[in-house]
Amino acid sequence: MARSLRLARLERLRAVMIANDVPALLTADPINIDYAVGARNMTIFSMMGASRFVLVLAEGPTIMYEFAGCEHLVDRLETVDEVQIAPGLTAQSGNGAGDAAVSFAREIVARCGPSKGGDTRLAVEGFELPVIDALRAAGATLRPATDIMVAARRLKLPEEIATMRTATARVEAGLAEMTASIEPGRTEVEVWSEFHRHLIANEGEYISTRLAQTGQRTFPYFQEAGTAVLQPGDLFCIDTDAIGYGGYAVDLSRTYIVGGVTASPGQRALHAMAREQLDHNAAELRPGRSFEDFARAAWEIPPRLGASRYYCLAHGLGLTGEYPNVPPAGPEAAYPLRGEFEPGMVVCIESYLGDPALGEGVKLEDQFLIGERGVERLTHAPFDPMLGAD
Repeated sequence: MARSLRLARLERLRAVMIANDVPALLTADPINIDYAVGARNMTIFSMMGASRFVLVLAEGPTIMYEFAGCEHLVDRLETVDEVQIAPGLTAQSGNGAGDAAVSFAREIVARCGPSKGGDTRLAVEGFELPVIDALRAAGATLRPATDIMVAARRLKLPEEIATMRTATARVEAGLAEMTASIEPGRTEVEVWSEFHRHLIANEGEYISTRLAQTGQRTFPYFQEAGTAVLQPGDLFCIDTDAIGYGGYAVDLSRTYIVGGVTASPGQRALHAMAREQLDHNAAELRPGRSFEDFARAAWEIPPRLGASRYYCLAHGLGLTGEYPNVPPAGPEAAYPLRGEFEPGMVVCIESYLGDPALGEGVKLEDQFLIGERGVERLTHAPFDPMLGAD
């Protein structure tokens, strides 16, 4: 990751902290650690518990508590002022976890206090209750840190957009490579593994879901990739959900026909409707438009397909799926999500249509950048021409 990107993100986070009167922030979330200081290490392992964490002072240093033996991974980062070995604070740490929490809490409060004349207000996230209790007992006044991180990550910096473009190009190349392996007789996971291979070989990190399915397993949606065998004429859906180059997510979906055979009229019609939904809703994106207005102008799903509709119309994207999650508008008077699309947001438009009569579904999705004057499509993976796409 470029030095300029690390510094820009830390500056952005500190600006949001100051604007929200948050003098100190402590996070054990590995994705938010990466955003704050660019320290990537054992991301998936770190999601299992608070094994490494960072303390960011709005007007002071950053202290990285790194996993034992890994200090050398961060000691040269310009965003990290001090490196300490992270104490064992999870239930899996065994004997002494309680004492470790008390000692750690006292250290954190001591570090926070001098920054603003004894101010021990602290935004915190990702720790188990014994640590939270210990922080309060040590004198810290706590508030959630997640909303601060969401606010910081909501708008993408120019350096982030450049990295996301690189990540997108690499993931789309992997999708193209995988598409060539969609052949009858192969299992879902065999085909999906081709995408994995390309992602890792091109400095990607991981895939956050297992959404690759074929045939009758494309309806209902959210069935995970397994050993089902692809058959000629089946549909094959994939949602990339890939954490790619630089740690940035690339989230697009496509549906293909297996075996290069002629799609049935029902399959072509379903794909055409899903494409219409995707294109219609994408055309409704614009800077300054409220989420509610967008939702109420969204493509109307035919009643017979409504029961399997996707849970959201659009969602934000950055280091992972992010704010906002824009739900469909219901008949009720009050729409549940306030806010609007802002320049600097990257959002994904979702389309899934499942047909009970056909017993299959079509999943499509693309990413868009909200600009000052308009919207740019960031993903350009081709749609399957065998399903009637241009």
